[in-house]
Amino acid sequence: MHQLIEDYALIGDEQTAALVGRDGSVDWLCLPRFDSAACFARLLGDEENGHWRIAPKGVDGVCTRRAYRPGTLVLDTEWETDEGAIRVTDLMPQRDVAPDLVRIIEGVRGRVTVRSTLRLRFDYGSIMPWMRRSDGHRVAVAGPDSVWLRTVPAVHTWGEDFGTHSEFTVAEGESVAFVLTWHPSHEPRPAIIDPHEALRASVADWQAWSDRCRYQGPHRDTVLRSLITLKALTYAPTGGIVAAATTSLPEQLGGVRNWDYRYCWLRDSTLTLGALLSAGYVEEAEAWRNWLLRAVAGDPADLQIMYGLAGERRLPEFELPWLSGFAGSTPVRIGNGAVDQVQLDVYGEVMDSLWLARRSGLSGRPHIWSLQRALMEFLSTAWREPDEGLWEVRGGRRHFVHSKVMVWVAVDRAVRTLEERPDLEGDLEGWRALREEVHREVCEKGFDPARNTFTQSYGSAELDASLLLIPRVGFLPPDDPRVIGTVDAIRRDLDHQGLVLRYSAGTTDVDGLPGDEGAFLVCSFWLADALHLTGRTEEAKELFERLIGLVNDVGLLSEEYDPVARRQLGNFPQAFSHIGLVSTALALFGEEEAG
Repeated sequence: MHQLIEDYALIGDEQTAALVGRDGSVDWLCLPRFDSAACFARLLGDEENGHWRIAPKGVDGVCTRRAYRPGTLVLDTEWETDEGAIRVTDLMPQRDVAPDLVRIIEGVRGRVTVRSTLRLRFDYGSIMPWMRRSDGHRVAVAGPDSVWLRTVPAVHTWGEDFGTHSEFTVAEGESVAFVLTWHPSHEPRPAIIDPHEALRASVADWQAWSDRCRYQGPHRDTVLRSLITLKALTYAPTGGIVAAATTSLPEQLGGVRNWDYRYCWLRDSTLTLGALLSAGYVEEAEAWRNWLLRAVAGDPADLQIMYGLAGERRLPEFELPWLSGFAGSTPVRIGNGAVDQVQLDVYGEVMDSLWLARRSGLSGRPHIWSLQRALMEFLSTAWREPDEGLWEVRGGRRHFVHSKVMVWVAVDRAVRTLEERPDLEGDLEGWRALREEVHREVCEKGFDPARNTFTQSYGSAELDASLLLIPRVGFLPPDDPRVIGTVDAIRRDLDHQGLVLRYSAGTTDVDGLPGDEGAFLVCSFWLADALHLTGRTEEAKELFERLIGLVNDVGLLSEEYDPVARRQLGNFPQAFSHIGLVSTALALFGEEEAG
């Protein structure tokens, strides 16, 4: 595949999203939600089909320049040719029902002949639709799906090689707009939008949202781009935030570590809330908190690590054998089997999120404390069991230290809530005793005094980057020698060209999978946080400067990075990476900004 992961940019309407490549192609579009079947499949190995390319005729390479309009999710891609120059503007305007993908081609200089090639494939590239003409549209229909293509002004289109083609010339000051709209195939024609008015409204809406950002410190544009990305990964009807817009982009090129990230993970909750609240986005934080409350409602024993966009619980994992995968990385997976894992750390994340929401003044709900008490009742005995841990390993359960630390966080937040709110009911003394018991066990069984470091799990010699969070969550103070020793050990033993691995590469006994992976970007942000907390702020800033230098040309980050090949890896763009960027910027520069 000639496109790299970092060659893509994201556009979206807060209900679904598409990826646009440097070569002018749209290679991925979920219909009609983030987690629904993709309309294009080139991203995952359908090389000849499943994409929509608009570029100057005869140009096979990449664009001259591209950039988002400041403070927006509107993408401009510019092309220079011997005949002149054009600009292609891509956006997905806000909507009520049907998603629209708008592509506007403008003449900038001279006269340029432009070629559009649209190869629609539904259901992840497995279904070729039937094409017909209707009311000035080209209409593709297959099963429940239909896609309507319209041009403004009308240009001639024709069918060839199982695709829809058009060719036209634009001169300086002229424009041609394409509107691609998904619609249920059993319903009449979708509502027609004005593409130019949609562009104007989208720019105005996004810039108004961006103007609310309170962060005014160094690298504000990069921080704001991360916040815009988090907003774009939000499913507006419910407030849920997906981990990424894609599935099966590999953690190792050609490898099997390919997962579906188009769901909402509970462990992102505290960091997401903190980032949104600190940047001034209270409404988005409250929507995320409310999604969290709905998702976790029910028997605490049934708490899952992830849910669907509306809180769906069943996310069965299966493979798509007809796709060769990104850069030959198979299998391509839909759904995520980790949904059935036991991960005790999520109880800590939920309790910490609700604690943060209460302290930040988000509107209360009468049932929240009842839910938290039920979580605590379950956790008071369940915490002794092993689990699959933060990284969703498939190599068997064990007593992961991070999981136990987050159990302590859950109990600590319950204790502190009762201490501040004596009007609430709860077993204060019992929870205090439990908090002490968990703390004592972790320090006894999860710490290696010979190496002066906490370990990945009880009795293990392995390290784990999640241990960098110990001072951040308050389990031990930053100046504790055990914290400093752990930070130094991780910095030394999990180093990957100055970045941080999640755990030792190739430890198949832990994750149950062959092969290696790149440096996990959020872990490197955690290291910067830990360095700052332990008094090494200048080193933290140096690492942060390097990390923000890894964003692609439009400011986006995937899940991982290969510092040897200098390539992004994993699903894209990754919410966890952008949350880490925002949180670390706030930690490093928030005090400077306030002072």
